[in-house]
Amino acid sequence: MFERVDQKVSFPELEKQMMARWKEEDTFQKSLDLRAGKPRFVFYEGPPTANGKPATHHILARAFKDLFGRYKTMKGFYVERKAGWDTHGLPVEIEVEKKLNISGKFEIENEIGVERFNELCRASVHEYVTDWVAFSERMGFWLDYDNAYWTLTPEYIQSVWWALSEMWKQGLVYKGFRVAPYCSRCATPLSSHELAQGYRDNVPDPSVFVRFRLKKDPKTSILAWTTTPWTLPGNVALAVDNDVDYIKVKDGDDGFLILAEARLAVLNESPEVVERMKGSDLVGLEYEPLFPYSVPAEGRAHYVVDADFVSTEEGTGVVHTSALYGVDDLRLCQEKGIPFRHTVGLDGKFLPYVEKFAGLHVKEADPVILDDLRARGLLYRSETILHTYPECWRCRTPLIYYALDSWYVRTTERKDELIANNAAANWVPAHIKTGRMGDWLENNVDWAISRSRYWGTPLPFWVCDKCDEQKCVSSSAELGLKEDTDLHRPYIDSVTLPCEKCDGVMRRVPEVLDAWFDSGSMPFAQRGHPRHGTKEFEETFPADFISEAMDQTRGWFYSLLAISTLLFKQNAYRNVICLGLVVDPKGKKQSKSRGNVLDPNYLFDNFGSDAVRWYFYTSAPVGENYRTGADTLRETVQQFFIPLWNCYSFFVTYARLDGFDPSQAAVPVAERHVLDRWLLSKLSALVETVSEGLDGYDANEPSRKIHRFVDDLSNWYIRRSRRRFWKSQSDTDKLAAYQTLYETLRTVSRLMAPFAPFTSDAIYRNLSDGESVHLSDFPEEAPHRDAQVEADMTRARQAVEAGLSARDGARLKVRQPLASIALPGEPLPEDIAAIVREELNVKGLVFGAPEVKLDTEITEDLKLEGLAREVVRAIQDRRKKLGFNVEDRIHTRYEADGMIKRAIERHAGYIKNETLSVTLEHGRADDFDGEQLMIEGEQIWIGLKRN
Repeated sequence: MFERVDQKVSFPELEKQMMARWKEEDTFQKSLDLRAGKPRFVFYEGPPTANGKPATHHILARAFKDLFGRYKTMKGFYVERKAGWDTHGLPVEIEVEKKLNISGKFEIENEIGVERFNELCRASVHEYVTDWVAFSERMGFWLDYDNAYWTLTPEYIQSVWWALSEMWKQGLVYKGFRVAPYCSRCATPLSSHELAQGYRDNVPDPSVFVRFRLKKDPKTSILAWTTTPWTLPGNVALAVDNDVDYIKVKDGDDGFLILAEARLAVLNESPEVVERMKGSDLVGLEYEPLFPYSVPAEGRAHYVVDADFVSTEEGTGVVHTSALYGVDDLRLCQEKGIPFRHTVGLDGKFLPYVEKFAGLHVKEADPVILDDLRARGLLYRSETILHTYPECWRCRTPLIYYALDSWYVRTTERKDELIANNAAANWVPAHIKTGRMGDWLENNVDWAISRSRYWGTPLPFWVCDKCDEQKCVSSSAELGLKEDTDLHRPYIDSVTLPCEKCDGVMRRVPEVLDAWFDSGSMPFAQRGHPRHGTKEFEETFPADFISEAMDQTRGWFYSLLAISTLLFKQNAYRNVICLGLVVDPKGKKQSKSRGNVLDPNYLFDNFGSDAVRWYFYTSAPVGENYRTGADTLRETVQQFFIPLWNCYSFFVTYARLDGFDPSQAAVPVAERHVLDRWLLSKLSALVETVSEGLDGYDANEPSRKIHRFVDDLSNWYIRRSRRRFWKSQSDTDKLAAYQTLYETLRTVSRLMAPFAPFTSDAIYRNLSDGESVHLSDFPEEAPHRDAQVEADMTRARQAVEAGLSARDGARLKVRQPLASIALPGEPLPEDIAAIVREELNVKGLVFGAPEVKLDTEITEDLKLEGLAREVVRAIQDRRKKLGFNVEDRIHTRYEADGMIKRAIERHAGYIKNETLSVTLEHGRADDFDGEQLMIEGEQIWIGLKRN
């Protein structure tokens, strides 16, 4: 019944064989068909962008996604695994720019052209689809790629348009002039959750203190601080807090400085205070502009104003204000009616009228501006600080804050609903719900959805060029276009509409949509809802489960939550696993520049994907980082998969020898050996633990429990039960051992199936007439629990550990029998006490002693028995060297004198049984393969020959 098992298994090769078999048998589709019509378990696949090859960190999230899809399928649910592709946005554009060796919007528009550029973007997102599919198959992640959704299709785009039109109807979409994080290389603003995707630590930046001379008292300056000198040419006001204490101190021989009293430490030397005042006393004071470029033609600027955001925790307690480059700055200037205009263009360079710095990028201008201020005596102090600074999450350009027109979704209006819907979801780990995600929602700002780019879902907003009437469309039909019309730029840009309010022409706004809005719309857009697919959408919303890495908290997780809350007043997911990051063994983030990036194919080919998956499940609790390297994966194979395989190989080897038939009537569990009853009780508990853990979306503890169980199976049950399989007579005890191990291996392989799909299927098929484990049901807890046996066996193992420690302290080998040992605690049942005696190799066992005590007197009989055990070990070592199979019967010859010879003669039966020796005779023979050995200081020659 059982096929022979190669003990020297190559797990990568085994996995390739299983992949081929799954493909040949269409196992994935069969698993779906098997559960068709059953209750749904809904899983959403967070769509990757296929314009780059998959990397090792992609294994992590996909391993968890696949785990719960397989588990719920085995539990009887229908689990659709619909793949998806995220196809729009800056990641794609930047990749194409690199291939074209261009950079920036000017070259795209004037050298390549939008039409050609977008054609290349479309091609780019298909470039590595084959690699991604092969990657998923190689790691055992079952997804339906034949029916995948693509965010670039007209069908998908129209569903996204519908979502925007619904928000438009609710008054949630508006155009605003606001300060936003801005990438000058990509020439587009970013949303607040995109901002959270990219920060760089230890960025050097100037920290400067600048004198602003009062108009009516040029010898007195107000001292302000900034880390962005490039904003100084646009300064229009200084802000103070009305209630803060400020002081005037001497500055040099005849000058004075004004700053907050709490910030005296920033001064170069201990100051002489000449006057004290409140911030309110400073309000209205006018000062000389640092540069002429921000002097307004009309209106008042360059004076002190009061503000509610001034802090005395850093700086000078005086905030330099340039309206267009700070959120608070713009709000303050709008409230006070202070006029302003841009000194910096959309390319991040100073505009021509800013003559001293015209054409310089803001970061290039910093030192030039400081030199100018220093030359005019306006720079009080300059130094460099290291701080965390935001950068574009895709091109890694340092961001600036920049005021411009942008389209927004008013998420702040539904803040309470966002918080409530997030609270209703089950987050793993739980602290993310109220921590990282909760904090984010508490500080929610309106979603900046427009991007001044090319390859993306075009914003469906049309504006009249005559009366400024605005319209949001929700479908191609509203534009008079066919359902399958390409809706991308530049084609959509030429579509106009007649204005319903006047005789003007409505033209589409030029921006495209934030790609995060695309991916966050997938619950309904993947179905084409509402034009069609509504039934499928309603059946699959919300998701029961999603999973991605921690950085998606403010990415995909947020966009799903926000869009579903605004449209459907509920979250898009019920359970979410938020994973840590894959780092190198030293805890450093993997990057090409560090040379510590692991190629996933190297891992698959050397250790197997099951090992990589198992490592991610067992190595750390969800939410922590995974220190991943070749050594850790090698340990995973050696410490779990090889012991498991050895258990399986042991069973199959002896089951084939004895012709074990699983269909034989089962020996009642109550009548089986105590080791069988203990193992089946532990197995029953394991089934319960794994099921409960996975039902609670915990993969870590269940996989660790399986790992520990396999260790118990190998190092306790099988090691203690070997003689029951070896013995020649086929009695009830032997049958019970086979039945126990057979049931255990089949159950463990089913428990493991969601975690390690390849190895578990290989084992299960051989034990189940070729049936795939992935077409079986998940194990149910069997009625084999015996808490007393488990408790007694735990005490027994603790006793063994204490006894072995005592033997080690006395420097007595375990192969040397001893007369007795005294142990603390209550007596154990005899069948378990017998196991302790064998493990400790003692003749007698006494309980109730105050401490462990060995009888260390070794009589001649004990000495001879110990030597016999040494001979057994030597013969077994010889068997291995000669490559004998474990089941091979052998003939053994020996040549020895003295105590060793007497030991062999007295314990010949024991030696023959332990070594499967048919004969055991004294004297050498030429046809025996032998070697000379030393045992306990005596010479012995041992020769073996296969029977």
